[in-house]
Amino acid sequence: MIKEKIVSPVVKTLVNSNALDKIEDNMMPLKRLMAYYRCAIMEVETKFNVLNEEFSLEYDRNPIETIKTRLKSTESIIKKLVRRNFPLTVDSIEANLNDIAGVRVVCSFLEDIYLLADCLLQQDDVKLIQVKDYIKNPKPNGYRSLHLIIEIPIFLKDEKKDMRVEVQLRTIAMDFWASLDHKLSYKKDIPEEEAKLLRQELLECAQISADLDVRMGEIKNRIVNKENT
Repeated sequence: MIKEKIVSPVVKTLVNSNALDKIEDNMMPLKRLMAYYRCAIMEVETKFNVLNEEFSLEYDRNPIETIKTRLKSTESIIKKLVRRNFPLTVDSIEANLNDIAGVRVVCSFLEDIYLLADCLLQQDDVKLIQVKDYIKNPKPNGYRSLHLIIEIPIFLKDEKKDMRVEVQLRTIAMDFWASLDHKLSYKKDIPEEEAKLLRQELLECAQISADLDVRMGEIKNRIVNKENT
């Protein structure tokens, strides 16, 4: 059965049999929706690749180090809908969840984050839905990144459809820090006292990496200014 293939035992404990029947009934529309999100990811990734190529031609440098993409799993989607008491339907996914499709852009320097964000949002087919600046206002644990929820059109065989994508822009230092924090969050066998010390260490490292981003940007600007004189 389809439900056996896509729904884990963990999710089964969260929803009742009627809800599982709804999920099964919505599988084809869900597959179609996920395909649309994949198309939206490709559109956004292409936009950033084009910007990177343009900067390479005009300024002889690439502001983007890497681009990572991800599509939220069916299990994660179901868990989030249940946790927020949203209906288990395809329409509910589109209406209530903004992070199904994700594109993470890792930049060389801090100023590149805002430069690329501005270039993206100036494009006439990109609509800004929401912005969360965790660089100017870091999370309590030290997390820093610029989050944009955007809406872009994808062009299908017979229609144009607007899709939402979460874009995260961060520096190499921010990305390295976030990766380590993520690993700590999923380690359940660390004693509480040790985990507390590690979280404090990470918070201190977040400030160190923030200072490093600023200093590296200043060094880069000094080099550029020397080249232009």
